[in-house]
Amino acid sequence: MIRPEPGGNGEPILRLEGVEKTFEGKKALDGITLDIPRQQITAIIGLSGSGKSLMIKHMIGLLRPDRGSVTIDGVDINRLSKKELYEIRRRFGMLFQSGALFDSLNVFDNVAFPLREKTKMGEEEIREKVLGILRSVGLEGASEKYPDEVSGGMLRRVALARAIITDPEILLFDEPTTGLDPIIRNSILSLICRTYNEHRFTMVMVSHDIPDIFHWCHHVVVAHKGKIVEVGAPEEVRNSTNPLVRQLVDGAVSGPIQLE
Repeated sequence: MIRPEPGGNGEPILRLEGVEKTFEGKKALDGITLDIPRQQITAIIGLSGSGKSLMIKHMIGLLRPDRGSVTIDGVDINRLSKKELYEIRRRFGMLFQSGALFDSLNVFDNVAFPLREKTKMGEEEIREKVLGILRSVGLEGASEKYPDEVSGGMLRRVALARAIITDPEILLFDEPTTGLDPIIRNSILSLICRTYNEHRFTMVMVSHDIPDIFHWCHHVVVAHKGKIVEVGAPEEVRNSTNPLVRQLVDGAVSGPIQLE
């Protein structure tokens, strides 16, 4: 099994401090304070509705907090102009839960899209880079296929290729293995891990894959009902004595988390 090599020194690149967000009178994020270590893989785990994906959306500025701040290298992104926020977002790559590919574009053009939109690269240079990325994710023979012609696992690999094509500093993954069978799920996680080992991106991965996710990250954040309940290295969280974390890790029916 591929494992992430040690990386970074624990210095934060991203910080959420006192972040609150309310929808229709219900507090979805309740005072979130969290550091994301540079050049490490951070996994955010928790039940559905715990606020995991909302944190990701705040990190990239898709949502603004009602209170609190989100900073990247000390810069509060919510105080930036639209142009400045656009420039900050160039530091990110994102893989959405569904892949979010363009159905009308083939695999090659889906992966090339960010280069054509965000850079001044010529078509020959784009072609060389896209084909190289597709080879690295095992899709060298799929460049002319369309999204509805490839499997779910291949779709995630195309989405990963598109996310890394611009060489981002920070990669955000929102449930990258949802709906995949165990073999394909592990192949995607292995690919993400190999990508980390090759490029040393900072990665943040929202996941339901408990306890498997502990093998694929350096840093674990446990969220519950819009709060952070535990943060630590995988072994620390896996061996937590917090009853809520213990129930989540063990998948136990009984405990402080009540089934609805």
